[in-house]
Amino acid sequence: MDDFVGNKLTEWGLSEWIPTFKEQGIDTESLYCLDDQEIADLIPTVGPRSKFKKKLKMLKKEQNTTNPETVDSSAEGRPSTSDTSDKGKRQSDLQGESSQWQSPTKKQRLANKPGSYSEEIILSDVKNIMRCVHQKIPPRDNKLNNFLTKKIKDLEMDKREVVGVFGKTGAGKSSLINAVIGVKNLLPSGNVRACTSVMIKVEANMQNSKFEANIEFITKEEWKDELWFSKNFLGDVDQESDQKDDDDSRDIVEKLSALYGEDWKNKSPDDLMNDKYFKEIPEFLLSKGKTLTVETAQELSAKFVRYTRSDPKDGDGKAVKRWYWPLVKCVTIKVPNNDLLKHVTLVDLPGNGDRNKSRNKMWKTVVGSCSTVWIVTDINRAASEPEPWEILESASSFMGNAGQCEHIHFICTKSDHIADSDDHSAAGVRALILKTNDRAKKEVKEEFSKLKEVQKHFSDGSFKVFTVSSKEFLKQKRLDRDDTEIPKLQEFLQDLNDCHSETLNYVSGARGILSLIQWASRRGGADIKTAVYKVLQQKMRVELEKVRKPMRETYLAFGKCLSEGVEESKSSCENILESVIYPPDKSGSGFHMTLKCIVEKDGIHKPKKGKQINLNMKLSSCLTESIDEEFKKTFPNEGKCGPFNGVLNSFSLDTKMMKEKTEYKDVKLQLIFLRTEEEQIKTKLNKIIRDRKKTIYSSLTTTIETNMQDCYYDANKMKGDGMLNNMRETIENHVLGSKDVMFQKAKDVMLKQLKDMTRDILEDLKKTMQESMELSLKTDGVSIPDVTSELGKVNNHYKELKRREAQMKNH
Repeated sequence: MDDFVGNKLTEWGLSEWIPTFKEQGIDTESLYCLDDQEIADLIPTVGPRSKFKKKLKMLKKEQNTTNPETVDSSAEGRPSTSDTSDKGKRQSDLQGESSQWQSPTKKQRLANKPGSYSEEIILSDVKNIMRCVHQKIPPRDNKLNNFLTKKIKDLEMDKREVVGVFGKTGAGKSSLINAVIGVKNLLPSGNVRACTSVMIKVEANMQNSKFEANIEFITKEEWKDELWFSKNFLGDVDQESDQKDDDDSRDIVEKLSALYGEDWKNKSPDDLMNDKYFKEIPEFLLSKGKTLTVETAQELSAKFVRYTRSDPKDGDGKAVKRWYWPLVKCVTIKVPNNDLLKHVTLVDLPGNGDRNKSRNKMWKTVVGSCSTVWIVTDINRAASEPEPWEILESASSFMGNAGQCEHIHFICTKSDHIADSDDHSAAGVRALILKTNDRAKKEVKEEFSKLKEVQKHFSDGSFKVFTVSSKEFLKQKRLDRDDTEIPKLQEFLQDLNDCHSETLNYVSGARGILSLIQWASRRGGADIKTAVYKVLQQKMRVELEKVRKPMRETYLAFGKCLSEGVEESKSSCENILESVIYPPDKSGSGFHMTLKCIVEKDGIHKPKKGKQINLNMKLSSCLTESIDEEFKKTFPNEGKCGPFNGVLNSFSLDTKMMKEKTEYKDVKLQLIFLRTEEEQIKTKLNKIIRDRKKTIYSSLTTTIETNMQDCYYDANKMKGDGMLNNMRETIENHVLGSKDVMFQKAKDVMLKQLKDMTRDILEDLKKTMQESMELSLKTDGVSIPDVTSELGKVNNHYKELKRREAQMKNH
């Protein structure tokens, strides 16, 4: 039995039958050949057997869609999207728990060559081959055997595309996500009051056919700190009558009331940590996650709503005393049998961070990992509604230079809503809706064109506008399915999955390793190996210098920009500081609690409404602005050009050209391996650059924040009369007294991190290729197995995947 069969049995909830299938030698090929009698012999129990037959039939349909000639032609095909007679069927499917039909991905549509297999089967087959090869390698402790063993283990890698979804309560985020992934009733929407603190991830369940929610809590220590802060804040507010109804106070009261009801009012933070309040969630007390597992999306939605929102009743209509969202950091929802989520995670994100430090840290990390961001708002005020634009402005640096976002999609929901029209015909109503949508798109694009600071972080063409209607996508009363633009978003997610190169990367790496093993099992050719080794050594010296030179030039360019930023920061910091601690729109008595929150939270305060206040980012703004353009040019989020990614991608030892020459035919296998190693190390280093560039950019602000810690600590100790002026004076004295050192240090830290990354990239590139050259051209194999058959199979899979890749590029 191979991995594919075992994974399918696990996914279908039939894992107890794995030993039987293994004993009978059921592999991928024989799985598709099983008849009714053979299935009855394997699974004699009626219930599981019926379930297995149903799942196998669905699997055959899926494979038939991918390649009609590889499966029994009697299997029914899936319904056509172009057949208008199926409109009613599509509608009922989408209104059910989960759409049973999903449009095949581009990879599936192109995998139509007779005898070809889906990527899932190819990946499973090659992994099985490499597992067997790994077992064949002698357990001798020598350099080549150890190297091969490590390389096989290193083949395993997975990369998910993250799509962040922003939008205020009522904008239609939940309905949008439900419609796009084809699962009704998954994320609750409607009149339930959303809690904007909880991050919700939606991804595929690749392990079984259940709907699951994995709930991650903040720590007990973090909650106790929040309780102390909340009680102290409300105590201070009680002394200021004009502060009792402010947004921050209401936010704290709402949070405490959700978890404790009225009990919190007369109890200390220590009393509120009593275990009795957490009887239903012992996982919180044990610092563990909680998992909910059910059969349907609607059941899951009813169960996890207590961990994400507040409402007098839960999803089942029962009265609820406690809501646990104040304790939740993140909820990960896993959806079974969903191709759109196979390599994509959708994340419903709070607008601009969180007051809780761990939730805020996670928010920054997730926003920084988004390759795409959806900003969702109601179409009626898409261009004029301030909140979505504030979200975009406040998060742009985290997504752009400090992130990896390539696409910003501004999504206007409820696009079927129109004013009364004189023309009530179906065609007239549809025409008016489409005209209104086009006008909304134009207004949104004009508004985005005004955000010059935001545009500094993104390439041209990254911003797109969609006008969608989840309601019309399901019902299709006023608009056609394509008019709703939900299919465009689905196609975008399909493309993200199609661009995912896990299978090709694995198969390519396996091909290189098998080429090295096959060569190592042979002997001879010492002279040609020595000659090739010398040629490659010389070539590597030249190529490394090509990489080193533009990186060195970048370091000098950054230094120049930052020097200007340091001087600008010194001259501007007093005015910048004044704009934060002396806001013109707030009176002194109305501001002291806000400033108290700022110093309590290390310079960062997220009010219930409006923009986040981040004093550290404000103080570092001249530095970041001085480097923004150069940084985007150096580290574009597309990752294909620039003095780091671009020159690294151009690095080549010309092994592809060499292996085509007759004079090098005796070392062709080694050259194939070296070519693979070159691609693998470049992929690895590109990921390192992508991750470390985020830290490098953020270092300007984090250095300022570190410098300000003592100042915040001292300011937070201020109490009683004159507290506001004393806090202001403490902050002003620190900033003005340390400005000659603080901004220069931020510059130095960024440049050091850039220099360290340059050194590490060059060292890793040289070391990896040097080791690979020595092992493939200067080491003889000892008792290495023959892998002619395995290499042949993997070569065939590799050629098939490259064929599909070429088709996709030309599609």
